[in-house]
Amino acid sequence: QVQLVESGGGLVQAGGSLRLSCSASGSIFSINAMGWFRQAPGKQRELVAAFTSGGGMNSADSVKGRFTISRDYAKNTVYLQMNSLKPEDTGVYYCAVPKTASNWYRNEYDYWGQGTQVTVSS
Repeated sequence: QVQLVESGGGLVQAGGSLRLSCSASGSIFSINAMGWFRQAPGKQRELVAAFTSGGGMNSADSVKGRFTISRDYAKNTVYLQMNSLKPEDTGVYYCAVPKTASNWYRNEYDYWGQGTQVTVSS
């Protein structure tokens, strides 16, 4: 059974930084397929940053140059370094991973963590 556990959220002032962690356990397809998403109040969940099946990285335009996704194979953990935070970055952040390579190719994510709250004050 796959379990994803996020941590590292909190309250930070605009311009500050946070690093989120997502620890994976169980039989996940690949740590390379993990990604970060977020959902702001009253809005749909959106992609923040994720590794692509083509070997690159995809990220939302709104976070380019500020957020970085990375991974630690030994710890089976993916990180999201968030710098220069803005109030509009406020939301619940989730990590997710596809079940199979085919799903990854289609950008379909099957397993989700419980989320961690990020609040950026102005």
